[in-house]
Amino acid sequence: MPSIDLNCDLGEGAGHDSELMPLVTSANLACGGHAGDEESMRAGVALALRHGVAVGAHPGFEDREHFGRRALPATPAQAASLVRRQVEALQRVAAIAGAAVRHVKLHGALYNLAAADRALAEAVIGAVMEIDAGLVLFVPAGSEMERVARGRRGLAVAAEVFADRTYQADGSLTPRSSPSAVIEDEAAAAAQVLRLVQEGRVRTAAGTDLALAAATVCIHGDGPHAVAFARRLGRALRDAGVELRAPGARGIR
Repeated sequence: MPSIDLNCDLGEGAGHDSELMPLVTSANLACGGHAGDEESMRAGVALALRHGVAVGAHPGFEDREHFGRRALPATPAQAASLVRRQVEALQRVAAIAGAAVRHVKLHGALYNLAAADRALAEAVIGAVMEIDAGLVLFVPAGSEMERVARGRRGLAVAAEVFADRTYQADGSLTPRSSPSAVIEDEAAAAAQVLRLVQEGRVRTAAGTDLALAAATVCIHGDGPHAVAFARRLGRALRDAGVELRAPGARGIR
């Protein structure tokens, strides 16, 4: 049976966390950078424990005004320090609750920069491995970051695709400044995910086909229809015979 992880960025103040958590298999919790604080991290960890969802850290640029989506100048050392600080903050909260942080997924501009910049990718990956070599690193499918991560012995890697974002011919996400960046039609977004899971291919914004192998699919938690779409996508995947489960350290490369 084919399987896929459904991950969602939570703890960002969107107000849907309690409804979304039962519908996903991995939760990426904001850990004090672009959003979130100790209280929201505690709430997110508690919800994840209640519903058997894998807890993950979602570090991003410490720029709340722009929600971490503005590219800021950062050296590789600064990016590594930022990731280390935020992941360890969530680890402390999770440990108190008797939970473990299972994975790391970068947020926003930091995610996009590390996807294309080898030096940044190397620094971030090194920081994750220093924190805990058992962590699973979520990386953009087909990116420079994925190529770097797969070259690291002992690192578990989960290639990520997006349900509601369009792709460029080189495998990068269409920039949010483009009117075609986000797929508004829920049926089209669900169809994109099903094709990625079943065929390993996606239709790009240019109308060409692109091969992308994915272990995890991101659904955004901050839209007005986030809960309805999560339900619809989960139902479509199960109806297609796809098992929903969080990635573990074994077998993910």
